[in-house]
Amino acid sequence: MTDTPRPPGHAVTPPRIVCPVTSRKIPSRRGVPGGRLHTDTQRELSPSPAMASYDTNPFADPVDVNPFQDPSVTQITTTSHGNLEEFNPFTENSRLTNPNQKTVPVQPVAPSQPAVLQPSVEQTPQSVAIAAQAGLLQQQEELDRKAAELDRKEQEMRNVNINLRQNNWPPLPSFCPIKPCFYQDFAADIPADYQRVCKMLYYLWMLHSFTLLLNLLACLAYFIANSSGGVDFGLSILWFFLFTPCAFVCWYRPIYKAFRTDSSFNFFAFFIIFFCQIAIYIIQSVGIPGWGDSGWIMALTMVKEHLAVAVIMMVVASFFTFISVFSLIMLKKVHSLYRRTGASFQRAQEEFSQGVLTNRNVQNAAAGAATAAARGAFQGN
Repeated sequence: MTDTPRPPGHAVTPPRIVCPVTSRKIPSRRGVPGGRLHTDTQRELSPSPAMASYDTNPFADPVDVNPFQDPSVTQITTTSHGNLEEFNPFTENSRLTNPNQKTVPVQPVAPSQPAVLQPSVEQTPQSVAIAAQAGLLQQQEELDRKAAELDRKEQEMRNVNINLRQNNWPPLPSFCPIKPCFYQDFAADIPADYQRVCKMLYYLWMLHSFTLLLNLLACLAYFIANSSGGVDFGLSILWFFLFTPCAFVCWYRPIYKAFRTDSSFNFFAFFIIFFCQIAIYIIQSVGIPGWGDSGWIMALTMVKEHLAVAVIMMVVASFFTFISVFSLIMLKKVHSLYRRTGASFQRAQEEFSQGVLTNRNVQNAAAGAATAAARGAFQGN
């Protein structure tokens, strides 16, 4: 390649070479006097502080790294394993040569014997029948034993029920020859929604009995003050001994059973009898002379004759009046509870018919009547 002639006085500019590291142009030595780079060129080629951290020759081959020179590998390979014995699986004695190791002796296997077939013995029909009979007898004994066990458990349950539901009312002392006739337990028999009403009816019956006792005393005072009051005193004794147990049996026990078993029949029995009881309370509070009731009429007639007796009779008349009003309130409450239980007259009829048909006394009476009728018919013929 020939140099192109340049005009005189024109300075020769040396060619520049681009450095692959710094991406800068490096002037060539050609055309520079003395073959040395210019001072600016040297300054350009001097490495900067930022490049000092890089490798001086990025195109040089990397240093060979031996992975087996790692300290963790060399530590394991150089450590002596004195406690481990070498194991060679190809030698005759292929086990660890440990003198302290104990070997378990192998028991010699006995030679197997050929199976010997036992000759089958055919059972005779007699032996089969005897075996079957023995099996039946064993089963019968087992059934008898189970039946006896069931009877014993049933009897125990009956005894437990009898002891649990032993009659506890009226609460009489143990030395009394008369024993309790009824069982009463509000917490065990009556649902929680009906316990309050049932207890109030029980307290009403107690107030009823106490009022009859006061009526007896008032009639006694009237008889003392007026000799013509003997009939009233005698009737007051009769009402006390008659109405006290009858009220408990006729209207209190039916409502107790109605709340306990949700019985429509007992509800209807209570409504009918208790309504009659309220009518009797009203009559007793009026106090008709000669009926044995210390009511308002008899109390007012005694004001002029004997004031103290009149006051006693007025107190009794007030009790009869209060009981009448309170009984009407309780009748309304029981009726509201009865409507919520879903009881009806049809259910009451069904319960009555089932109770009559399943009652043993009624069945015995019907059977006796039928037998007597049949015997009379045969004798007539």
